[in-house]
Amino acid sequence: MGEDFSKAISRWPESERPRERLLREGPESLSDAQLLAILLRVGRRDTSAVQVGMDLLHRLGGLQGLSNRGLEELCAVPGIGPAKAAQIKAGIELGKRVLSTPLVSGTRIGASRDLFQHYYPLVRDLRREVFKAVLLDAKHAIIRDLTVSEGSLTLSVVHPREAFNQAVRESAAAVIFLHNHPSGDPRPSAEDRALTARLVAAGEILGIQVLDHVIIGDGTYVSFADEGWLSPANDGSG
Repeated sequence: MGEDFSKAISRWPESERPRERLLREGPESLSDAQLLAILLRVGRRDTSAVQVGMDLLHRLGGLQGLSNRGLEELCAVPGIGPAKAAQIKAGIELGKRVLSTPLVSGTRIGASRDLFQHYYPLVRDLRREVFKAVLLDAKHAIIRDLTVSEGSLTLSVVHPREAFNQAVRESAAAVIFLHNHPSGDPRPSAEDRALTARLVAAGEILGIQVLDHVIIGDGTYVSFADEGWLSPANDGSG
């Protein structure tokens, strides 16, 4: 028995094939599943790539759900192996980088929103907290950024020693810390406030000014500097 016409993209009318339609009408004319089909190239034996794309979106909670799943979770969907999972993750990462405002060495930080616009596309879909440090020179231009820790944010995980280690090595004059809240709520916890106070105090001892601590949530953020909370005494009790 031959393959069902509706399941083999190669046998669809050319005008309806996702790749040909993209070339003719542009990517905005395609559905999410059709765009995924172009990344996947082929489906599984009994199903088209478009159907596999639909299955991915349905099982993993749409594009946002898809973007924060690991390789193992992608591979659990029938028709998705390591190669296709890697293609999907690469496509998602490229999209994040396109949306991210360039933040390169030598760029001066003018406001907390500059940091939010750069890092939000990169951390918005993460299911774990990532704590970063942006190292700055005497003119508050970026030297580089680095990840200090990943996982649940606690005083024991983010220690001032690790937070300032590279800043001292690279003779940074100032530093900005930031991390994400996977819950989407950027309001600082008592733990966030206590950690920030410890980091500010450590910076004063080392002669490295802590300019800000930015917490990124779902489409919004909180800046300790903007709120006037940058003080060693602000340990969450007030």
